[in-house]
Amino acid sequence: MKKLLLSSILLLALSLSFTSCRDTKKADSVEEAVENAAENATDAAGDAVDAAGDAVEKAADAASDAVDSAADAAGNAVDSAVDAASETADKAADAVKKEAEKLKEGH
Repeated sequence: MKKLLLSSILLLALSLSFTSCRDTKKADSVEEAVENAAENATDAAGDAVDAAGDAVEKAADAASDAVDSAADAAGNAVDSAVDAASETADKAADAVKKEAEKLKEGH
C-alpha cells in the first residue's frame, strides 16, 4: 500500500511540475491580437466618420454653389424681362406719339 501511495504522489508531483511550466506566450499573443483588433476597429470607425464629414461638407458646398447659380440666373432673367418690357413700353409710347401727330396733322 505504501508503494501505491508513493507512486501516486510521485505521479501527481510530476504532472504538476509539467503543467505548471507551460508556456503563457499563447495567452499573451491572444490578448495582444484582441487589443490590436479593437484598435484597428476604432481607427477604421474614426476614418469612416472623417470621410462622412468630408462628404457632407462637399455636398453642402455643392448645394450652396447651385443655389448661388440659380439665384444669379433668376436675377439675369428678371433683368432681361425688365429690359424687354422697357423697350416694348418705349416702342408703344413712340407709336402712340406718331399716331397722335398724324391725327393732329390730319385736322
